[in-house]
Amino acid sequence: MVTAISSAILIRCCRGVGGLAQPYPNPKNEKKKLGKKIINHKTYVLAGDGCLMEGISHEAMSLAGHLKLKNLIMLFDNNSISIDGPTNLAVSDNFKKRFESYGWDYIDINGHNEKQIFNALKKVQKAKKPTVISCKTIIGFGSPNKSAKATAHGSPLGEDEVSLVRKKLKWEHLPFQIPKEILNEWRNIGSRGIKESEKWQKNYGKKIEKNNLDNIFKTEKQNIIKNLETIATRKSSEKILSVLIEKLPNLIGGSADLSGSNNTKTKNHNIIKPGNFKGNYIHYGVREHAMCGIMNGLALHSDLIPYGGTFLIFTDYCKPSIRLAALMKQRVIYVLSHDSIGLGEDGPTHQPIEQLASLRSVPNLNVFRPADSTETFECWQLALQNSKTPSAIALSRQKINPIRKDFHEGNKCANGAYEVLRTNQNIELTILATGSEVSLACEVSHKLATEKIYTKVISMPCHEIFEKQPNDYKIKILNETKIKISIEAGITEYWKKYIGENGLAFGVDDFGKSAPYKKIYEHFNLTSNHIIKLTKNVLGK
Repeated sequence: MVTAISSAILIRCCRGVGGLAQPYPNPKNEKKKLGKKIINHKTYVLAGDGCLMEGISHEAMSLAGHLKLKNLIMLFDNNSISIDGPTNLAVSDNFKKRFESYGWDYIDINGHNEKQIFNALKKVQKAKKPTVISCKTIIGFGSPNKSAKATAHGSPLGEDEVSLVRKKLKWEHLPFQIPKEILNEWRNIGSRGIKESEKWQKNYGKKIEKNNLDNIFKTEKQNIIKNLETIATRKSSEKILSVLIEKLPNLIGGSADLSGSNNTKTKNHNIIKPGNFKGNYIHYGVREHAMCGIMNGLALHSDLIPYGGTFLIFTDYCKPSIRLAALMKQRVIYVLSHDSIGLGEDGPTHQPIEQLASLRSVPNLNVFRPADSTETFECWQLALQNSKTPSAIALSRQKINPIRKDFHEGNKCANGAYEVLRTNQNIELTILATGSEVSLACEVSHKLATEKIYTKVISMPCHEIFEKQPNDYKIKILNETKIKISIEAGITEYWKKYIGENGLAFGVDDFGKSAPYKKIYEHFNLTSNHIIKLTKNVLGK
């Protein structure tokens, strides 16, 4: 339920007249054509006492109040009971003052009084702020023995107690039997809804512009090859975003207070402001969990494609919402900069060690770690094309030499792993790497070649996509040599399934250090000389 709250918080931001970057080419022209009220609904959230204890509720409600999301209404089931017992075991918040401090309106009603419920809902139709309707209720209402008790929360009433409830409430209908007058009314509501939906689809649904991603990325990849640069992949990401944000009106960006660090905001973005939702970039503040929950809401609501930025290390705060995006098969894109010990002086608190492995363990989540500008562009293309899979794009802080120096029309990252370097037709070593370590792998390969030890280097930007390739392709990549090594500035355990018992995994299995990034790589023996020394021992050289 808590996630539902956060997911809904910004659904309203993108809706309504002049909403958040509508997925059609020219909002002004479309309004003339379709009418001002083509999207004019409210967003309702159902939440309980426990939901409002969660940290994400504070993050999301604070942002909603700041943005003045007047179409957001929360029905708070205020029964003062959680699983452990009375809520006063753990909380003594003044909910009214809390929400008013967030910039919300607060309405108190008896949650069992139909007239009060109706009047409250009628009142919020003209609200100027997000609104909480606090519905004071009794859990297990009508149960003689379990009413107002925690036992009514987490366990069935039981047959005997159900019989007593029926008697108390004078309910004569059989289990799962819906009274005809109620059933007919609901069916009438459904029929009206179908007609409204059909009308909407006719007037609006088919107006959404389809964009040719292949052409966009082809042109930009050609530009990269013409103007090769040694730059951080976070900067490469910014370059493609500056193009995409102009070409894809349904692409909605944002960052959790790190726009300048993860390069998610470009010169072509317009900022969403309180009461003004015509832009396409959201300043989420230091609210990583809420940001990712909100992006889920945006993705679920329409053809909007949300992306949000933070440091890779902070995905620990985002994990529940990332997991839900994967479970719900939503196209949500996480831009995760500062992807390794390569961030240097920020130190061990900010240097991600286990985060890549953790994210790779989530089903239906593509984790990309591109090696240069070309791979960054290709990973963005794949993230946008995978409409039922969220994507995490891990990007470097430090500058990286270009690996791909020749134009290739196809998307090589679409195989998950591919050969970027071969020093001879006949090789005796396979080197697997991702991200900034692909450059290091190429350095190792070239130095070994001077000693007549020939290798191939495999860039593996996305393990999840590689695992979906045909067996013959995976065999071609992995089984050409008996000895394989991996190089990635993170936990090494994950790589053992690829390198086997005789392979070597070079990485980081301890917390980082605070120092210039080259010094840290030396500290953890991620240098070409060290890798070559141990590799030659394994090869018997």
